[in-house]
Amino acid sequence: MHAREIRRGIEYIATVHWERRLFDSLIPLPDGTSYNAYLVRGSDATALIDSTDPVLRHELLAQLEAEPRLDYVVSQHSEQDHSGTIPDVLARFPAATLVCSPKAEAMVTTHLGVPAERIRTVDDGECIDLGGKTLQFVHTPWVHWPETMCTYVAEDKCLFSCDFFGSHLATTDCFVSDRARVYEAAKRYYAEIMMPFRSVIVRNLAKLDRLDFDLIAPSHGPVYDQPGFILDAYRDWVSPRLKNEVVLPYISMHGSTERMAKALIDSLARRGITVHAFDLAATDIGKLAIALVDAATLIVGTPTVHVGPHPAVYYAAHLANLLRPKVKYAAIFGSYGWSSKAIEQIAGLIPNLKVEVLGTVLQKGLPTPDTLRQLDDLADAVARAHNADEAIVT
Repeated sequence: MHAREIRRGIEYIATVHWERRLFDSLIPLPDGTSYNAYLVRGSDATALIDSTDPVLRHELLAQLEAEPRLDYVVSQHSEQDHSGTIPDVLARFPAATLVCSPKAEAMVTTHLGVPAERIRTVDDGECIDLGGKTLQFVHTPWVHWPETMCTYVAEDKCLFSCDFFGSHLATTDCFVSDRARVYEAAKRYYAEIMMPFRSVIVRNLAKLDRLDFDLIAPSHGPVYDQPGFILDAYRDWVSPRLKNEVVLPYISMHGSTERMAKALIDSLARRGITVHAFDLAATDIGKLAIALVDAATLIVGTPTVHVGPHPAVYYAAHLANLLRPKVKYAAIFGSYGWSSKAIEQIAGLIPNLKVEVLGTVLQKGLPTPDTLRQLDDLADAVARAHNADEAIVT
């Protein structure tokens, strides 16, 4: 994508990966993604902030071909999608200095092979004067790696936020034009990548509140020219507030668990609770992660495979444990043929979730009228917990 000016002397270079559908061999990308670099030109020096994924290096280098000089290359984050093309940029501009946080120095050396003599580390709050434009570096550790930082240009009220506020979204738009679409993409990005670091993000949001900016330029997705939109969204996602919602991932082998799931879904809905149900035989894990951002309760349904939970349920429970959503309540239901320890094993898979278990229902074979009554009782327990919890918006 051609370079576009977002402020006088600041250009946005988005290399758009339209066809990419999987990130880190793990995260679905239904809308592709972009890797954003930014050129900042002062009267005395020019800096490039971030680069692109090596698979699209030719697109970035083509945009830099006519650039007469580059004095600084800023690595805000050492992962390949941000810094993977930095060695090529440094080769193209042999006088340029790589700027990074102290914690990033070893990473860009080992991961990218950048010679130590070409690296300058910057402390939190340190500045580099480009002439009429000042780069101020703001350390934001664990958003989402230990070495990450943002870059702030006070003269233009512009914040280069790295992964903070990013969205995996392939688009020709320079600025956010469709808030609903960007909101979903940004929430997916938060859920899959940022949610485990929720408490750290709270502190880093407070840190950014001390800066005066009206433009957020992330490393993925379009630029926010009305940043209050995404800032409010992040404040909501990291807050202790929860919604009157249940996330219910399940899978069924011979129909018993599916019947139990549908009965429970209906019972919860009759009590005014919104249910996000996911059949794990055909689920986008990103959608599951998005639902976990706000939900008060996680209920897992599984058949039994060789005494334990179905492997798809094992994976979903492990994923939820890694993402550390702010759910406060949980329950487990399932079925078995001859013996089962599925409930105990699922409970052991989610130690990071500090939840109150509201109940378990385990059925041998097809569900009976008594099974359905137990599921109704479970729905009652969920409704009581939600209604009594002041943190849950009902």
